[in-house]
Amino acid sequence: MKKNIIILVCTLFSFSVFAQAQKNFIDQNYIEVKGTANLEIVPDEIYVNIHLNENDTKQSNNLEKIEKQMFAALKKLGIDLEKQLSVADYSGNLQRHFWRGKDVKRVKDFELLLHDATTLAKVFIELDKMKISNINVVKVDHSEIEKYRQEVKVKAVKAGKKKAKALAEAIDQNIGRAIYINELSNYYGGRAANAMYYAKSESLEMADSAPNLEFQKIKLEYTVQLRFELK
Repeated sequence: MKKNIIILVCTLFSFSVFAQAQKNFIDQNYIEVKGTANLEIVPDEIYVNIHLNENDTKQSNNLEKIEKQMFAALKKLGIDLEKQLSVADYSGNLQRHFWRGKDVKRVKDFELLLHDATTLAKVFIELDKMKISNINVVKVDHSEIEKYRQEVKVKAVKAGKKKAKALAEAIDQNIGRAIYINELSNYYGGRAANAMYYAKSESLEMADSAPNLEFQKIKLEYTVQLRFELK
């Protein structure tokens, strides 16, 4: 019984301290603002899907031949196959083979990592010469994206503090320490939906020179809510 009374007293005391802290927070004068910051960066990681399909060629069972030609073309462009190229999917139409007695037609998907739009243009041109046209940019990113995210968040807080200070000075007052900081929203544009590029020359059909391509920049935007003491 004595133990239960002690627990009850401790609980009531904790609740009282919490309520007092809440009351002190509510009763004190404060100013509340929102700070927003954004940044646009050029992607240095461009993920490209290359789809090889034996149905797209006149000869059968020549997937290996197409691969070798593609590998040679990519190496010629200075691409490190071991670091930048990987197999994303590999399959064959086995159902048609068993039930209809047809040859198995194989398909293979590769994921190619590039670092600039100029190299991408050259890849499009070289593979187009080989009649490989199923090429899609699936995602763009940046190798130091986390660093830039943190920078934008800090800028958003600083922008909010600057706004609070200006508003307080307008009524002949000053701000004190921050008593509340909350990240309200963030926006990151640069995934598959925004993996677009723009050609500044006539077309990709120019075999002798690569068009000057410019990727849509990755946009980072953060909004924070801040409260400062008002003195």
